[in-house]
Amino acid sequence: MKKRHEQKLVILSMLMLLALNIPLLLLFDSSKPLFGFPIIYIYLFSAWLFSIAITYLIIKKYYE
Repeated sequence: MKKRHEQKLVILSMLMLLALNIPLLLLFDSSKPLFGFPIIYIYLFSAWLFSIAITYLIIKKYYE
């Protein structure tokens, strides 16, 4: 794997570490539901989906 792809994956890991940290999670911890789901669940799963999509794009460019 090229060095720049490894660096992108490390940066993504650091961003996800920050995104899933307690102070930021508490910003989305409210009792109001959105589409019937708590907002914190929507935030967690959308951040998780975002990280999977970005990782896929980085890995796909590596194999081309």
